[in-house]
Amino acid sequence: MSDQSASRFTPQNKSAQERLSTHTVGLVALSDFRKRRAEVLEQQERESREAAQQATGSSTPGTTSAPDSDSAAASDGAQPVTKKVRKKKKKKPGKKLLSFDDEEDDEEDGSQDKDHAEDASAGEKKRQAKIKANAAAGIVPKAMTTYALRKEAAEREALRREFLAIQAAVKATEIAIPFVFYDGANIPGGTVRVKKGDFVWVFLDKSRKVGAELGVGENANAVRMWARVGVDDLMLVRGTLIIPHHYEFYYFLVNKTLGPGGHRVFSYSAEAPANSTTVTTVPDEGPKTAASRAAALKALPDINTLEGARDDPTLTKVVDRRWYKKNKHIYPASTWQEFDPEKDYAAEIRRDGGGNAFFFSR
Repeated sequence: MSDQSASRFTPQNKSAQERLSTHTVGLVALSDFRKRRAEVLEQQERESREAAQQATGSSTPGTTSAPDSDSAAASDGAQPVTKKVRKKKKKKPGKKLLSFDDEEDDEEDGSQDKDHAEDASAGEKKRQAKIKANAAAGIVPKAMTTYALRKEAAEREALRREFLAIQAAVKATEIAIPFVFYDGANIPGGTVRVKKGDFVWVFLDKSRKVGAELGVGENANAVRMWARVGVDDLMLVRGTLIIPHHYEFYYFLVNKTLGPGGHRVFSYSAEAPANSTTVTTVPDEGPKTAASRAAALKALPDINTLEGARDDPTLTKVVDRRWYKKNKHIYPASTWQEFDPEKDYAAEIRRDGGGNAFFFSR
């Protein structure tokens, strides 16, 4: 009995830490310590598995003595195994016999911290990816009340009216266009007063009347000839561009249209005048209102003070269309071309019929 009691209170199964302390005394290299530790853990697991198999084989049906099985397992130097879920045991701090055991623990702690840092960075990347994906959808507009909708519509209407008022003021501004008649040579024609919102045919009609009044030409019947020419028989050539009748001067001003050589077709300003009050030109109402027309003409600003009054007259040519059809193959009529709004004249290289570039094309 004394031997059995002594064996009962004497620990038969050593822990993994005790076995590891016994087998690793005197080691120097960390690799040897890891190898020994793996062998000790494998041996302990093998002994536990054998003890469990022996305990299962020794139990017979009808026998319910659990202490006997426990004692048998203890006699074999193994711990009893149950079917319950094993809880992870915390590592108890024991006496450290090796100096490199601390390095192993530090490496394990460092690896755990690294794993936590990687998980945190991965979560941050996912959050940023969600933010970027949602940012592509744009800002969702807020629901607007009836009052807000009405206010926005009123603001749009006010802006529209303001723009139309500025546009009307610009179109009502008068400009001066000096010109010459051309039939192979430049014939002085004078200066015409027009508005920026007038069509080209309005300028041609006024230029025709100016030519008739001044008696342009050397022929005795020059006055009668220009009075007899219709607007459809006249052409406006600005530089080397033939401007069609249906275009407004305002179109070239607001779009800042460029012609050959990168120069603007009409270099007048597209801004509204400083004072919104503009004086309109006097309409032709016949001889009955000659006195009123004379008074209105005196109220008009001097034509020499208008914008464009000092431009080169040869830049604007009034040409008879019939003469152009007969001489369009002769220089300079051969270099003229009808204006095309879709064409880029600034980058164009003008060439003659033989494919030779004109020296003034740039």
